[in-house]
Amino acid sequence: MDAVLRFSPALSDWVLHNLRQGCTPAQVVAAMRAQDMPPDAAKAIVDAFVFALRTGSPVPTDSVTVAPAYEHEASRLPPGTSIRTADRLVRVVARAAQPALAVLNDVFSAEECEELMALAKPRLAPSTTVDPLTGRDRVGEQRSSLGMFFRLRENAFIARLDERLSELMNLPVENGEGLQVLHYPAGAQSMPHYDFLVPSNAANQASLQRSGQRVSTLVGYLNEVEEGGETVFPETGWSVSPQRGSAVYFEYCNSLGQVDHASLHAGGLVVRGEKWVATKWMRQRRFVAVGEAPGP
Repeated sequence: MDAVLRFSPALSDWVLHNLRQGCTPAQVVAAMRAQDMPPDAAKAIVDAFVFALRTGSPVPTDSVTVAPAYEHEASRLPPGTSIRTADRLVRVVARAAQPALAVLNDVFSAEECEELMALAKPRLAPSTTVDPLTGRDRVGEQRSSLGMFFRLRENAFIARLDERLSELMNLPVENGEGLQVLHYPAGAQSMPHYDFLVPSNAANQASLQRSGQRVSTLVGYLNEVEEGGETVFPETGWSVSPQRGSAVYFEYCNSLGQVDHASLHAGGLVVRGEKWVATKWMRQRRFVAVGEAPGP
């Protein structure tokens, strides 16, 4: 059951000021504990502010709601050191339990990587992020890449990849959003963010109602990067280097509908060369895009 912690607006102002001044969350928690605040309460309050700042959600003013701790479940990813799909043998290089994460090799062939990049290039546009308060797309500092989306099963080639990723991620093809291709030139990066949707605006609320929460992500690497471009998980210390044909897979929504904040991740700065990735997101239910009539 959720618990509510109440505090003064003055404390809200103080926490917000210190975080924006560059104090680390741990430093703010330590200062609150020095004033005899219970450790769990101090951490819960600061965590709520950090989450609001990362997602652009409204910051707390006089209370925070503390949800039960995220319950880690068995990964949806099939077990074993390799996974046989209908058309490919994918090797599992590494796994982690918290958050559920795996590094995979041979997800795409070299020829498939080249074809994906060639198909995507004419359709690339500056990547956008969703404004958490308005729900509108915006070009900003969070992501300095170029991107595009394929429609689900857009052609025979994309359909084959959609089927393969569905088998790997162990959810129906229909639950997947269209495959996204991103291009990061030298100097580009993406800042720490979550892939699950925060219901802080009408657009996200409507998307959650149509298709449910995002539950897992697969980021496939389409080229070799000379230096940089790692996928970094700052809450856990994991860092995955991009290698052509490989992928990192991770989960962040369990069967209870809880979301895992440890899935926070970022695309590291591309120091030399360029980076191309293909990303697949899976939903709890069939993905229904904006304006698409719901199925029977």
